[in-house]
Amino acid sequence: MLNYVPYEHGFFWWGGYGKSTEHTAYLNLRNGIMAPRSGSVEQNGAAVAEQIGGQIFIDAWGLVVPGNPKLAAEYAKKAASVTHGGNGVYGGMFIAACISAAFVEQDLEKIIEAGLSTIPQDCEYARMSRDVMAFYKKHPDNWRDCFKFVKSNYGYDRYPGVCHIIPNSAVIVLSLLYSEGDFSKAINICNMCGWDTDCNVGNVGTIMGVRNGLEGIDYNKWIKPINDFLACSSVVGSLNIVDIPGAAAYIANLAYKIAGEKCPDEWRDILEGKAAKFHFEFPGSTHAFRVDADIDRSLEYDLHHTVEEAHSGKGALKVIAKPLSGGNELRVFHKTYYRPRDFHDSRYDPSFSPILYPGQTLKGCVKVPREIGFGVLACLYVKDGNSGRYVEGPKVELVPGEWTELNFDIPKMEGACLEEAGVKLIPKDGWNSTLVFYLDDFDFVGSPEYTIDFAKERMEIWNGLHQEVSQFTYLKGIWKLEEGELSGSCCDFGEAYTGARDWKDYTYEVTLIPKVGDYHRINFRVQGAIRSYAVGLAPDNKLVLYKNENGYRVLVEKDFLWEHGKEYTLKVEVKGPDIRVFVNGKELIAFTDKESPYLTGQVGMSVFKGSHCHFKNVIIGRVV
Repeated sequence: MLNYVPYEHGFFWWGGYGKSTEHTAYLNLRNGIMAPRSGSVEQNGAAVAEQIGGQIFIDAWGLVVPGNPKLAAEYAKKAASVTHGGNGVYGGMFIAACISAAFVEQDLEKIIEAGLSTIPQDCEYARMSRDVMAFYKKHPDNWRDCFKFVKSNYGYDRYPGVCHIIPNSAVIVLSLLYSEGDFSKAINICNMCGWDTDCNVGNVGTIMGVRNGLEGIDYNKWIKPINDFLACSSVVGSLNIVDIPGAAAYIANLAYKIAGEKCPDEWRDILEGKAAKFHFEFPGSTHAFRVDADIDRSLEYDLHHTVEEAHSGKGALKVIAKPLSGGNELRVFHKTYYRPRDFHDSRYDPSFSPILYPGQTLKGCVKVPREIGFGVLACLYVKDGNSGRYVEGPKVELVPGEWTELNFDIPKMEGACLEEAGVKLIPKDGWNSTLVFYLDDFDFVGSPEYTIDFAKERMEIWNGLHQEVSQFTYLKGIWKLEEGELSGSCCDFGEAYTGARDWKDYTYEVTLIPKVGDYHRINFRVQGAIRSYAVGLAPDNKLVLYKNENGYRVLVEKDFLWEHGKEYTLKVEVKGPDIRVFVNGKELIAFTDKESPYLTGQVGMSVFKGSHCHFKNVIIGRVV
């Protein structure tokens, strides 16, 4: 939690200490009050500890242990108790156990009983659930009557706090019972009950989704509109651009590990991260790909998963688009960076770093049907969001009926932010034609090589108030753009990050100008808010290399005369556990971390103890 949650923005509702349960627990953890005391009734009181969050973000613990409600509840208890206590924890245990049971049980009352079997039978959560079940058995025909019963006996007016778990859990139990086993009916009833609709419907949707399977979910209503899109709001921006197949693979891989089983051969490469990033193997998967074209009229298209064709495995993405004429460009792409304009609701303030960078290599496989009837050119491309410029790989004419493997080495770029990557298809001739093609095994690999020019970046304004520098996320502090430079300041500490968490060996160079205070740093191998290295100017004319292990400790200290207002170019080279630090071209520190070294991670900047610093001329390169 301390590693991935940004300080008082995004991720949670930051309603204040003693008001928001998660906010309260986070500050407890930050100040050394560790779990489970951090979320307990004993520490925070029942009104804070028993709000709804304990079951909101608990679903994965049921998904990783199918058919084992007891173990699901055990995991959920540990997770929920970081932020909650009492019924707030029991709710998490109940939901996780129901999800786990739904893998092997169809009877909804038995699924609910499996959940109840994991929590104390005399707690308020169990009493409420059994009262709702008893009402259902007497009045099984009208959910609205049951909701009146819930409002009268377990309504918001009977419980303290902003969003107590008991009223909302009553709605969950009600929706499951009155759903008649129908996924759509269950989530619609839950939504119509009101209260904390997003959370309640999410829990119900997971239980019913597991119970019914994909075939029990209306594709056109609930799957196709989502298009596998998934966004998060952690402090690690490159982890926030996800897709549903990626999340499913991550969860399934954990499930096999927990069970002590080897995953089936057909899924092994995908679950272990060895397959193409966008493999289109899972049923219905589209990996959030999109379609656009440079035509004057409206483009009609259909994008869906297919098993008609596959370059490898069993599936591919199929796109049908019209009307296209000779010379028109059709783009099929994945968003590799998002901005506020891409969202219509950002109350949890997602923030992003790109997941693709100049210097890396794009790969993809494309096929048009044998009966296409006209020539088609194809190339891989990226879009620089800062300039709006498209950068393309070589164009290849496709052979109808055959797969063509495309490769594109993205060149080193100055001041770029890659926000789109995909394939362009260009009919050579024809008029108002329909283009049909298949895409499979789309991937990007390799090391980054690029620069960041803060004069080309912008302040991204989320939800009207929250602002972040484009490409960067921040943990804490004030981070603004000033006269083409990044300005960072703080009252206690401030950190900002960019890049990908899986970067391995690289060079990272930044020019910094210390303005006020004694601590001016650049960070590297950043794996989150409490795991990274940093190097920078320190008090008493020192250059210091640090390691952050939920608190910075000094690794190496060197004498170095520095002054406020002057420029210093710091360069770090990391290769395996070896760290080399250069200042103004001269190597000053060489260090090998032999104690649990961080071998991958982002880059960033940080200030400490009220310092203010400017940063510019950022260069990310490869180790020679």
